[in-house]
Amino acid sequence: MPYAIFAGQPGGPEVLTRRDITPPTPGPGEVCIAQNAIGLNFIDIYIRQGLYPWPAPTDLILGSEGAGVIAALGEGVSGFQIGQRVAYTLPNGAYATHRVISAAHVVALPDDISDEVAAAAMLKGLTAYYLMTNSYAAQPGDTVLVHAAAGAVGLILGQWLAARGVRAIGTAGGAEKCALATQRGYSHVIDYKSDDFVARVKELTSSAGVQAVYDSVGHDTIMGSLECLANFGTLVSFGQSSGVPDQLRIAHLARGSLRLTRPSLFHHTAKRAWLEQSSQAMFAAIRSGEIEMPISAKFPLDQAGQAHSALAGRQTTGCTLLIP
Repeated sequence: MPYAIFAGQPGGPEVLTRRDITPPTPGPGEVCIAQNAIGLNFIDIYIRQGLYPWPAPTDLILGSEGAGVIAALGEGVSGFQIGQRVAYTLPNGAYATHRVISAAHVVALPDDISDEVAAAAMLKGLTAYYLMTNSYAAQPGDTVLVHAAAGAVGLILGQWLAARGVRAIGTAGGAEKCALATQRGYSHVIDYKSDDFVARVKELTSSAGVQAVYDSVGHDTIMGSLECLANFGTLVSFGQSSGVPDQLRIAHLARGSLRLTRPSLFHHTAKRAWLEQSSQAMFAAIRSGEIEMPISAKFPLDQAGQAHSALAGRQTTGCTLLIP
């Protein structure tokens, strides 16, 4: 029986419950996807906890990326066919065996990209892509700092930056995670549990600082991130796994004529041309071996609560999938 995982209200993992559903019927311009793999991301946890605005008055289906096959086509859909393998990234709605989605947000999967790799890649891989191309266009010879280097986005970003000739310094918690990130393109990985990352970055850059910091941690790192930047450097704040970075003030940017951006993937993917071009670039990088999608954990979809606990507790590295 088809089913979905619902959250009835903001709260802990226990608010996630399984309910049977009837496979939805696509409307005009939509497709119904029978899903084979679903990506798990920190944004799912943020929304479940109520840290981000709750987008529905009641029952919400979380999840922002997935892959599967088209089970039905709505009126007016062209360029896709029933049985075709596809993937997508879009806020909420993914924790289900079947979902309806606008065809404008769907991309066709090449034969050599598996459903699991695609489900792991769409949000996290495209996030890495926009970070290093649109948020701060990292150039060969640049030095940048990436927090959470052993996380899913961090592992992808380290590989992709290295392939582009960018020197990436990472931070991670513990020797095991530092070793993993080092294997994924980082020139140095700082253990934030035992080292002062600001002092180490200054040491590694001869006090010059870095051209950009990609910060998904938030509260615990944001002020140190500013201290790591060279004059005219760019702080890219794209997450808050440690809490909201609300201690940052615009006046803090004056220390070095710094730039600050708080980007969202979904502002980028709303442009169909960007989605198609970036997805093709990502698939090509996976195909060539330039980046490897590190899938480290899989949970049955009906164990989404346990998967949330593992991710929030930093018990995982790389990508985590939910399998219907």
